[in-house]
Amino acid sequence: MKIHESLQSTFPSFSFEFFPPKNPEQQEQLLETILKLRPLNPTFVSVTYGAGGSTRALTIDTVARIKRDFGIEPMAHLTCVGASRDEIHETLDTLRGHGIENIMALRGDPPRGESAFQPAPDGFAYANELVEFIDGHYDMSIGAACYPEGHFEGNTGKRQDLDLDVEHLHRKVEAGAKFLVTQLFYDNEVYFRFVERARVGGIEVPIIPGLMPAINADSIPRIAKMSGATFPDHLMREVRARAGDADAVVELAVAYTTLQADELIRHGAPGIHFYTLNRSHATSAIVSALRLIRPWEVHNYV
Repeated sequence: MKIHESLQSTFPSFSFEFFPPKNPEQQEQLLETILKLRPLNPTFVSVTYGAGGSTRALTIDTVARIKRDFGIEPMAHLTCVGASRDEIHETLDTLRGHGIENIMALRGDPPRGESAFQPAPDGFAYANELVEFIDGHYDMSIGAACYPEGHFEGNTGKRQDLDLDVEHLHRKVEAGAKFLVTQLFYDNEVYFRFVERARVGGIEVPIIPGLMPAINADSIPRIAKMSGATFPDHLMREVRARAGDADAVVELAVAYTTLQADELIRHGAPGIHFYTLNRSHATSAIVSALRLIRPWEVHNYV
């Protein structure tokens, strides 16, 4: 099943992102998470690459197993980092051999210790080049990333101008990207303004908002540093009021993200992509609540 075709449904998409396990303990945790989330019938799940493409084989193994053993539609992340065109071709051939039809095409971040991205010899320098290559050689549904607060380089702290970001995004769509998934954010106005800017810029493909419940107060500074996401003052006040009570922080995160998702869907978002960190509890609670609220029935969904 191609993701961009499923996004034409009148029912919003719910999807989950995982990272590939690096050891037996992580593998056990991921399998447990998938088993708990499978009853929610996700439209798709995605599996990331490690820094510098270090988990390429693990990503392939994980998406293949998810499709074979769990019957869930997977999307493999694929980056330009450290890979030539021939190596990317080989990876795509392997994925196609496993029946994988969906790819998230990314430039990727520089490997740890490097401040600037350097394309591999005979590789790709930009995500739109990777998108064009995939679209020209494979019958796959290609997704691309977008950044509602501007593309942020976590290793340098530099944020790209939003107008320039939209120009680059337009190139990805022209090259063959059929849908977009946003970086995580905690202020819905950021998403609404970004979608409006993208539409004015001629981008008409679905833009799926990406959300991650901030279930650990201690992790918020790291999330902000790595993603560039802005945490609203009112959210931070509530988090600080629960300092020292981990369960209360989780409850707040679930409530806040549920409210975020409800508003986004009511205002026409095509679905929600959850960054799960390979854990199920918060995501399961949020999706279950949304299916009770049914915000898509309030909006004339298109």
